[in-house]
Amino acid sequence: MRERGTEYLVRRQKEPGEVYQERLIRLFYENYIGSIIDWYAATLMHREPVVILEQGGAAAGFYDMFFGDCDLKGTRLSEFFREQFVQMLVCGSSYIVVDFPRTAGRALTRAEEDASGQSRAFLVEYGPDEVINWNRDERGGLEWVVIRSSCLQQSKVTDAKWEKETRWVYYDRENFRIFRKAGEQSPVELVDEGRHCLAPFGRVPVFELKVTEGLWLMNKAALLQVEHFNKSNALSWALTMGLFAMPVVYSDNEFKQVMGETYYLQLGKDDRFGWTEPDGKVYQIAANNLDQLKDEIYRVCYLMNQAGDSSGSGARQSGLSKQLDFQTTEEVLRAYGAVVKETMTQVLNAVAMARQDEALVEVTGLDDFDIDEFGTELADAKNLLALGIGSATLTKQVYKRLALKYLSDARPEIKNRVVEEIEQTDYGRPGGITDPV
Repeated sequence: MRERGTEYLVRRQKEPGEVYQERLIRLFYENYIGSIIDWYAATLMHREPVVILEQGGAAAGFYDMFFGDCDLKGTRLSEFFREQFVQMLVCGSSYIVVDFPRTAGRALTRAEEDASGQSRAFLVEYGPDEVINWNRDERGGLEWVVIRSSCLQQSKVTDAKWEKETRWVYYDRENFRIFRKAGEQSPVELVDEGRHCLAPFGRVPVFELKVTEGLWLMNKAALLQVEHFNKSNALSWALTMGLFAMPVVYSDNEFKQVMGETYYLQLGKDDRFGWTEPDGKVYQIAANNLDQLKDEIYRVCYLMNQAGDSSGSGARQSGLSKQLDFQTTEEVLRAYGAVVKETMTQVLNAVAMARQDEALVEVTGLDDFDIDEFGTELADAKNLLALGIGSATLTKQVYKRLALKYLSDARPEIKNRVVEEIEQTDYGRPGGITDPV
């Protein structure tokens, strides 16, 4: 914001350049929308999503490793999707590519493929500004996509020179091509091409994490945030200038005296001396307007309960009132959780398809946002089981939900083992376990 202050700080009509430059030097930014987006990301991912691997077999070991390092950079799968979620709230969408290492030669068996690292799937993230072109079919699926990325690389000709390298990656339903341009004068060259990991299934290996326009927080609050930015900086400047009051001499005589800290003034008997000082009414109006803008930023982001009580009447204290205040926010969080779970499920199943694992991946969770609610959910589960519905499937689903919620911070392999043990337990046989709760 400081580097691009001229794009956001409005210059007053006929404002002197020196004054505007000083205002640019003094500008500051109260980043409410940034805090709101970080709060949503932290709250949504407070409990990691639970990944259930069904019929994984020997591939379970790979997925345990993949969940702990999904991008070959040591990033956990939940943290990877947290970063994509933040980017989605800021930019409206985020893109994820499923890829595999490129190695020389072709493995003849699955064991050779695992040993050489060719089956080590990983994820690559791209922002919406890097996905520059695409085409979709009549059902909305990608037919092809072009991704452009750039970075600074040390020149291969002279080590002392750094140059901008731009890469274009083209994916269609079967093939990929990578083009490269190093420096301004270099031509664009094809550096790699071939079939990608999802070519046997006729799918583009690019997945979009996208939110609807109504839930795109940065888009909803950006203009309010810019307005608050200008008003807060204007008020700060006015208060600063008010500290340097200008002396005023009321006299009918010509005033020629020198003024300063080591000088004094000689006034006539009818002369008066004073200081210019604002009465403060406009300051109070500006401060009230800033509070209204702040509350509106929180309101459009479905977080009015976090805006504070500007009226001074006091906040609600009861648990029921707090629950009602958070009801809308929780519905929005569940909508975000559904989007993240759906994309995560698509990505993980694409990895399983590309590796030819006979496994089905299911992602659950991201729908509980207050640890104090566990006691209520436990009581509800006990009342549900006490009805004696007689469904073993329902009983297993209730136990899995309770166990996974209680073990939200456990390692993925522990969660998978608990789920497997629950699935193997016979809750419907005579004399079996009927009400462990």
